[in-house]
Amino acid sequence: MDASNDRESDHADDHLARIAAAMAEPARARMLCSLMDGHARTATELAVVAGVAASTASAHLARLRDQHLIASVAQGKHRYFRLSGDEVGTALESLLVLAGAGRSRFRPTTPHRLRAARTCYDHIAGAAGVALHDRLHDHGWLAPSGEADYALTARGTEGFGALGIDVSATLSLRRRFACPCLDWSERRPHLGGALGAALLAQSLRRGWMRQDLDSRALVVTPKALRDVPGFFAPAPAAP
Repeated sequence: MDASNDRESDHADDHLARIAAAMAEPARARMLCSLMDGHARTATELAVVAGVAASTASAHLARLRDQHLIASVAQGKHRYFRLSGDEVGTALESLLVLAGAGRSRFRPTTPHRLRAARTCYDHIAGAAGVALHDRLHDHGWLAPSGEADYALTARGTEGFGALGIDVSATLSLRRRFACPCLDWSERRPHLGGALGAALLAQSLRRGWMRQDLDSRALVVTPKALRDVPGFFAPAPAAP
């Protein structure tokens, strides 16, 4: 390995350590997890989530922003914070899997409504998301592309088009098109990437899913079962 590669490797290692340190503080971790529903929040709201004073929250948010984990946007008199991109949400989802590791037998402790269906940043997660991911494969809509991505088959392109999703526009976005995202409550993948985001957006727009205002929970509506029968699985019964 030449000297330039050594320097690049050292830089990446140092950057990873700084990102890990930024995420490791419990208050900052709670802030990040609360933003996984795709909603932007004010510093005051995130202070409440983290259980810290407003001045402390500002310091935490600055630390997260310095490591490019969150971004902010001004709207009128308020400033809102959100995750900086879908790759941050995907990383958090994977870390939540690790946080629950070590059990001899996996027993989900996630509240039922969140386990049934929820947002993972900007795509569908939970039992409904995993079932949908499996159904897309079973119906031949998705095919492996490279080591960790999916491509749409001709059948999939036609199918997503029938759902009202502009596949060409989704492909043109500057992010991963379609990929597996490991679900922390089900321990199996759901659909991530631009295609997963487009599917959630269309599902909300068409009234096939409804999102809670104060949580990440999603509900598959009766309209979905009428409009696209067999596409969305109904929510599993509560234990």
